[in-house]
Amino acid sequence: MACKMLFFDFRQAEEKFFQENKLDSFEIKFFKESLNELTICNLSEEDFEETMIISVCSTSKINHNIISKFKNLRVISTRSTGHDHIDINCCINKNIALINVDSFGTKAVAQFVLGVIIQLVRRICISCKYEKNPLIPKNFCGHDLDKLTLGIIGTGTVGASLCKYAYCLDMKILAYDITPNKNLVDVFGVEYLDMPNLLEKSDIVVLLIPYTSDYYHMFSYEEFKAMKQGSYFINVSRGEFIDNEALLDLAKTGKFKGIGLDTTACPNPRQNNNSEADISSENCIETHEPIRELAKLPNVLITPHIAYDTEESVNYILKTTFDGLGDFLRGGRSHRVL
Repeated sequence: MACKMLFFDFRQAEEKFFQENKLDSFEIKFFKESLNELTICNLSEEDFEETMIISVCSTSKINHNIISKFKNLRVISTRSTGHDHIDINCCINKNIALINVDSFGTKAVAQFVLGVIIQLVRRICISCKYEKNPLIPKNFCGHDLDKLTLGIIGTGTVGASLCKYAYCLDMKILAYDITPNKNLVDVFGVEYLDMPNLLEKSDIVVLLIPYTSDYYHMFSYEEFKAMKQGSYFINVSRGEFIDNEALLDLAKTGKFKGIGLDTTACPNPRQNNNSEADISSENCIETHEPIRELAKLPNVLITPHIAYDTEESVNYILKTTFDGLGDFLRGGRSHRVL
């Protein structure tokens, strides 16, 4: 008999995978919205009684109250690497397995970052805005990339891929990581520095580290002020790393030549595709206000968390998800967090 599964955060990009793959072991019910305290009211008693598997993305917020409503839940599968949106202690107490997708979108994210760098440094986004609004100052002169120093914070799989691309462009590469990668030093000439020195010497700073609560607002006034005047700042990790007010205040002074953000601490509360819990949060709206102001500045590029979003990455995420679920049903432990 097929296992009943509720699949939240379902996106158009995922439809092709389900059309092309037979998943006879699963009876799947799809939801475009995220799962949270408000949207759980849309589920039926039958869903609470019979559901064995829940699949979500990081936009869902699964706490004790939500988990406790399900009578036969055995697995929560998150289509993300991070899992801080899920109550781990509750899963442990209720003997619910947690499956994630580790190290996905390595090439996609690194290539996306390179694209953002080129857009900002060559002032492509400003020139595009000028075509729509000629009142913007007509200054499109950029820089050759091989004259700039790239500072990469976090040299895991994505950071390592970015080093490879930057090396091919003859860029000088600085890096910060608690565990330096000697291979990057030997092959691509990467120079590891402490954080203050990297910020002081880099023309472009890219944030590529996994998030933990210890790193909340690790970039605030002090860190931004330590960066070069006229430098570029790019974050494709987690929005919680950034003090948005500090970034906005310094951006208004002309501190940065360009800013690229692919993720923010709070999704845009005025867009319907975000978590209802976030939409209803006054704190979320307040958190997002500096982002709205940043978006008005000419050389700022803000995207809705799409760095990983290629057909290849989406297929990898879904294949890994169902490989992990299938292995769980056979008594295995692959792709397990718990």
